[in-house]
Amino acid sequence: MRRVVSLATALAFVALLWTSVAAAAQAPGEPAPSAVDAVFHDFDNTRSPGCAVAVSRAGVPVLARAYGMADLEHEVPNTAETIFEPGSVSKQFTAAATILLSLDGKLSLDDDVRTYIPELPDYGAIVTIRHLLNHTSGIRDWGSVAGIEGWPRTRRAHTHTHVLDILSRQKSLNYTPGDYYSYTNSGYNLQAILIERVSGMPFAEFTRERIFEPLGMTHTQWRDDFTRIVKNRAIAYEPRESGGWSMLMPFEDVHGNGGLLTTVEDLLKFTRNLETGALGGPRFLEEMHRQGVLNSGQVIAYASGLVLGAYKGVPQVQHSGSTAGYRGHLVRFPDQGVAVAVMCNAASGNATRFAYQVADLYLGSALREVAPVPPSRAVVLPAERLRALAGAYRDTRTGVPERLVALEGGLRIGGTTLIPVGEGRFVAAGGETTLAFEATSFGDRRPAAVLDRPNHPHVRFEPVAPFAPTAAELRAYEGAYRSDEAEATYRIRAGEGGLMLVDRWGQSVPLEPSYRDAFGRGGRTILFGRDASGRVDRMTWSESRVWGLAFTRVEGP
Repeated sequence: MRRVVSLATALAFVALLWTSVAAAAQAPGEPAPSAVDAVFHDFDNTRSPGCAVAVSRAGVPVLARAYGMADLEHEVPNTAETIFEPGSVSKQFTAAATILLSLDGKLSLDDDVRTYIPELPDYGAIVTIRHLLNHTSGIRDWGSVAGIEGWPRTRRAHTHTHVLDILSRQKSLNYTPGDYYSYTNSGYNLQAILIERVSGMPFAEFTRERIFEPLGMTHTQWRDDFTRIVKNRAIAYEPRESGGWSMLMPFEDVHGNGGLLTTVEDLLKFTRNLETGALGGPRFLEEMHRQGVLNSGQVIAYASGLVLGAYKGVPQVQHSGSTAGYRGHLVRFPDQGVAVAVMCNAASGNATRFAYQVADLYLGSALREVAPVPPSRAVVLPAERLRALAGAYRDTRTGVPERLVALEGGLRIGGTTLIPVGEGRFVAAGGETTLAFEATSFGDRRPAAVLDRPNHPHVRFEPVAPFAPTAAELRAYEGAYRSDEAEATYRIRAGEGGLMLVDRWGQSVPLEPSYRDAFGRGGRTILFGRDASGRVDRMTWSESRVWGLAFTRVEGP
C-alpha cells in the first residue's frame, strides 16, 4: 500500500509540475516562475500543507502554481486545481448576488432588512440592505456572540437557524446604523437568507445559475452542507505547538459570509468580470464598487464585499479572508490589469503577505514606496511633550482601552507610528491616519484625541488614569452576571491574583485592570456599572465585533 500511495503521489507531482509549467509559460518581461516559488519557499515541501497562487493580466492567466500538501494523511499534494476556502473573500460573491436581485427589480438596496427578515428586532432605526453590504449596520457579529455564549465557531456545527436565533435575541445594535463601520459576518449571512426568500431558490442554486455558470467558474460552490464530499478539496490545518499539524476544518453550514469552495483560477474569472461587467453590466459594476458613506458624510474604503484603496501608490481592489485553517486573498490592480489570487490550507499561511509579494513581481516599476511624512510638514516636539501625551486612553464608543506610546520623534498607537506635523497633530506615513488632540495646552490632565483611519474615521479617545484596585475593591465586583442576548452566565471571582472571569464549565480567565471599573484580557473588555448607591449591578462586554453586550448581576458574591 505504501508503494501505491507513493507512486500516486509521485504521479500527482508530475502532473502538478506539468500544469504549473504550462500555465506559467514565461512571456517576455514577466517574472520568472522561480521568483514566485521563492515567495512560497516555506510551504514548498511534502511535510506541510501549503498554498496555491494564480496571476492574470487583462484577464489572461499568466501563472498558476501550488505548493505543499492538500491532504497530509493521504499524501495528496496541492495543485492549481485544488479547492480551498478563501474565507471572507467570499463576501463579494454574496454582494454580487444581492446586487443582481436589485437590478432584477426584486428589491432595493435601501430597503429595510426587516421587510424580508422580520425575525430581526425593531431597533427604532432602519437597517438597510446597503448597510449590510458595507458593514455599517451596527448589527453584532453572530459568531462573536456565539463565542461569548461558550460555543465559538469550529466548536459547534452552526447553521443559518443559529444565526437568526442569535440575532433575534440582540436587544441593541453596536451603534446607530450608518454612524460607524464595524466588520460583521452577520450582514452577509443575512444577505444569503434574504436572497433565498426573495428569489425563491436556495442561495447556492441562485449563485450557481446567475454567477458561477455564466462566468465559467466550474470548480466553485458553497459549503452549505459541510458533510458533503467535495472532490479535490484541501484539508485545512493549524500548526501544533509540539510540532506537526492538526486539522482545523470549518464544520458548519453557515455561508455567505464565507464558505465559498473554489480554486485560484476561478477567483480570477470573477474578479475579471468586475473589470468588464460582462455579467451584470455597468450598474452592477457601479454598485459593487460603491463605497460606504457614513451618516457624517465620510466615505469609507469598504464597498460591496470589496475594499478600495491603494498599494504602494497603485490603486487596488481587494479582500482578505480566513476560515478555520484556511486563508485567502484576492487583489486586483485595475490600472495595470493585474490580478492575484492566493489561497492556503495552513492557518500559518499568510495569504495576504504572499499575494502582495507576488504582486510586487508583476507590478514592477508601477510601484512606489509610501513616502514618509514630508520634512516640510514634520515638526519637532520635545521628548517631554511626547511623554506627556503618552499613556492610557479609552475608546468612547466601546470603552475599550488603547495606549499611546512615546517614541523618539513621535507616538505609536497599536502598530501605527505617527509623526508630529503641528502642535497636537500627528500623521502616519501615507497620510491616511491622523491623530488630533482636542487641546494644545494642558496642565496635569492629558487632552482627549480624535483618531481618523480608513473605515474608522473620527474615533474619540479620552485619557484614563491607571487603576490598581485593592482587595476590597475587587470583592465588590464578585457575583454572577447574566446576558439573555448571549444566553450566558459568567461568574466574577476575586483572589490574590486579581479578578477571574469564570464560564459555565468552570474555566477561568484572568482579567487585568485597565482603568476604574474596566478590566480586560484576550481582546475582551469588561466594563462594570454601578447603581445610584455605587453598588456594582451590571457589566458590559465589548470586543472588536460586539460592543456593549449587557450582563445583569443576578447573584452577589
